Amino acid sequence: MIENLKKELEAKANPEKAKILSRFFKTGKGEYGHGDVFLGISVPMQRAAAKRYHSIPLKETEKLLSSNIHEHRLTALAILVNRFRKSGPERKEIYRLYLRNTKRINNWDLVDISAPNIVGEYLIENPAERKVLYRLAESKNLWEKRISILSCLAFIRKNDFDDVLKICEILINDSHDLIHKASGWMLREIGKRSLETLYEFLDKHYKQMPRTMLRYAIEKLSDEKKAFYMNR
Repeated sequence: MIENLKKELEAKANPEKAKILSRFFKTGKGEYGHGDVFLGISVPMQRAAAKRYHSIPLKETEKLLSSNIHEHRLTALAILVNRFRKSGPERKEIYRLYLRNTKRINNWDLVDISAPNIVGEYLIENPAERKVLYRLAESKNLWEKRISILSCLAFIRKNDFDDVLKICEILINDSHDLIHKASGWMLREIGKRSLETLYEFLDKHYKQMPRTMLRYAIEKLSDEKKAFYMNR
């Protein structure tokens, strides 16, 4: 089945779009996506393929996730997300498969479609295992750090903020812009649900926060509040 899926995806390849995506996802030498290979397929097409091939065995899906082609990995993750949502008994196996392959979940779109919906949702059901997020947050790998913070989006949706605030504190001195953006995004999501919690974090940390992280965090605040935090 996996070979049929690959053939379907490759039949939809668009070389011109692949060039655009390669630039957009920073695949040049020294950039965060260096070496990634694109076919040039739209995300809706990949999601549709994931639905058609949802019954591929997990071992085969893991093989697809090991591909050097970006669309293969995204489609594999879409399959895993779909399977996770529909299956109770398989959830732990999918979660463990995911953590075995964090090095292959190696661009921001791959992390963002999957981390909240697999890792985050699993840890809502199994809160005693949340320490894994702190290990990932302390990793030297950019994508593992992004997985740690994006997984917390599942908690935020449940008005559960403790872990995400602690992880934002861990990542506050990180050097990468993609981590600044992700942390600020999660703080902004908290602010949509509890301004008091967001203000408490900002008042404690705004002097240390990278400018991008702060800008993302305060995006939905009033102009007066934005000016207050940015100018200070």
